[in-house]
Amino acid sequence: MRTQDSATAPTSIAVTAAVTGADSARRRTGTLQAALGVVAFSLTFPATAWGLEGFGAWSLVAARSVLAALIAGGCLLALRVPVPARAHWAGLAVVAAGVVLGFPLLTTLALKTSTTAHAAVVVGLLPLTTALLSALRVRTRPSRTFWLAALAGAAAVIAFTVQQSGGALTGADAYLFGALLICAAGYTEGGRLARVMPGWQVIGWALVLCLPLTVPAAAVALSYEPVHLTAHSVAGLLWVAAGSQFLGLVVWYRGMAGIGIPKASQLQLAQPLLTLVWSVLLLGEHLTPAAPLTAAAVLVCIAVTQRARG
Repeated sequence: MRTQDSATAPTSIAVTAAVTGADSARRRTGTLQAALGVVAFSLTFPATAWGLEGFGAWSLVAARSVLAALIAGGCLLALRVPVPARAHWAGLAVVAAGVVLGFPLLTTLALKTSTTAHAAVVVGLLPLTTALLSALRVRTRPSRTFWLAALAGAAAVIAFTVQQSGGALTGADAYLFGALLICAAGYTEGGRLARVMPGWQVIGWALVLCLPLTVPAAAVALSYEPVHLTAHSVAGLLWVAAGSQFLGLVVWYRGMAGIGIPKASQLQLAQPLLTLVWSVLLLGEHLTPAAPLTAAAVLVCIAVTQRARG
């Protein structure tokens, strides 16, 4: 008996090591994919500001959704992806309402009167809101350390973005906070679906699901709102359609499936600061000396949330 146990012990250790190594690799890959999604999303507000130089708000939102749906639909057709099971369509509808229609529309309307710095408060609160909805919807149970770090990171980002906007609330805040809630719901449902189907198919089918609404909306909006094509407006439209609306969400949902919704959501604490950097480089906005201090505080919070155990 002892001889048999001695023989099987190395095998058990090897199997455990292999499983641990696979889990570690999956977490690293998931973290990288979620981080790439955050980088893509950080360009959304500056790209939207560029797009508004040549398109009306309604035209920009409808056109970006149609273009993204054409890209996604082409991929689905080319790869002959079967239609999702009926049980998944309710979740896809939530994703569509949140990240395809609601968040782009509300933030675009807000950016007509708000700066990108002020609008960044939305994504500053988005990680915490997503983690809260995930706890309710997916039954995740992050640790107390996770929640304390998440709250600290959100507080740092809110303080910075409010300071950037002079501490004054604007009429765009209703749009921004509405966008926050509906986007968090879309992220949570998309992360849940990405566990049972590829992440790119989640956003792909959500975009296609919206075509009966977005195609007529684009036709009507473009007929009523004036269009002035410029290099900035075209580049902004192409990025929010292909980068933010499709490719960014593809890697984002894959990342959430790999490391979990709460941890992936906390990587977004860096998004407002990245957005502000792009705003300086692309829009000529100015940052205060508080930016590097806030960046350091947020990076510490991200590190804590990624190490905290659920």
